[in-house]
Amino acid sequence: MFRELMKQNTTEEWAIALGAIVLWMLVFTLVRRVVLRRLTPAANASPTRLDDFIVDILSATRVLLAVAVGIFIAGHYLDLPDRMQTGLDRIFIALMLVQGGLWADRGLQFWLKGRFSPSSTDTAGDAGAMVMTRGLLIFTGKVVLWSIVLLMILDNMGLDVTALIASLGIGGIAVALAVQNILGDLFASLSITIDKPFVIGDFIIVDDFLGTVEHVGLKTTRLRSLSGEQLVFSNNDLLGSRIRNYKRMNERRAVFKFGVAYGTPADKVAQVSGIIREIIEAEADVRFDRGHFFAFGPSSLDFEVVYYLLKPDYNFYMDVQERINLGLVRRLTELGIAFALPMQRVYMDGAGLQPVRHLHPQSGEAVAAQPASQPGQPWGQQEGQQGNEGRDGQPSSSPSLIMPTGR
Repeated sequence: MFRELMKQNTTEEWAIALGAIVLWMLVFTLVRRVVLRRLTPAANASPTRLDDFIVDILSATRVLLAVAVGIFIAGHYLDLPDRMQTGLDRIFIALMLVQGGLWADRGLQFWLKGRFSPSSTDTAGDAGAMVMTRGLLIFTGKVVLWSIVLLMILDNMGLDVTALIASLGIGGIAVALAVQNILGDLFASLSITIDKPFVIGDFIIVDDFLGTVEHVGLKTTRLRSLSGEQLVFSNNDLLGSRIRNYKRMNERRAVFKFGVAYGTPADKVAQVSGIIREIIEAEADVRFDRGHFFAFGPSSLDFEVVYYLLKPDYNFYMDVQERINLGLVRRLTELGIAFALPMQRVYMDGAGLQPVRHLHPQSGEAVAAQPASQPGQPWGQQEGQQGNEGRDGQPSSSPSLIMPTGR
């Protein structure tokens, strides 16, 4: 075929064809570069989106277009065999289809970015939802677009696309069974994007894990925990869990308890609820709900307080709670009301207790123990009496025996 090609075309025809290809490649590269260099600054400064679209399309124009047109030019300047001419035509069409796919891909991304780009008036939740939706639609659009391009290229190459699609449908069932976990995560990602139980930027708690949503992918969702590490969840497992979304909290309910000491006069105990109400109502963006003396604790008279913060921010909650605590300390101290400590008092009744006997250190006889006559002296040891010492003043080798009387 190569010898036939050389015989059918003269050297001049070959030179013209090659020169035309080289000239076209140079013109194409130069024009593309100059147009992009001059049009890009103007598009950035212009408020319209049409020039931005043109810049994106030109940026997506690859050398494939130049090669395809070069092949088309060479085919017109040379006398080619039928089989080679058919092959070159198919290559030209395939390259044009690929270039058309690149243009369509860039146009789809341009439209979706303009349609789902957050504005300055959108909330953080709306912005995160738009980013998630845009990412999923771009992926879905690319899959559909390039599947169509591939089928068109195969059909252009002479393959039976209908039989191929039928065989893919049968084999797709087996593939779906083999990768059902991956497909489950894929559909879970679609469900997250459509239903939006959370979006990028939301602070959520999943079981015992908590963090801020950073990325929602096709298979996994990634959170950044408070301690800094990244948490990765399977989308399917994530939707099967109980999710608490704190970013969508309109107001925060706060509950705290404290106790005052037993022995506090009843009239002062009755004043505590009013003091709590005054302290909380003095705070901005806070709504008092209730405050009651609600229980007799093991070592305290217990109060329970409930209030609402109109701003759900956690740092705001901690600041308010700190001011409430300090206000309680000051007001209760002024009234002479003490906070309860976790302690217990044990009252002992001496009735029915038997005296304790021990061995006399000298005679060895069991005698009743007597209270110490001086502070700091061992119980049962009288003034001037030595405890557990021998006759020579040295400690006795026999230990004291503490025993109850009678059996």
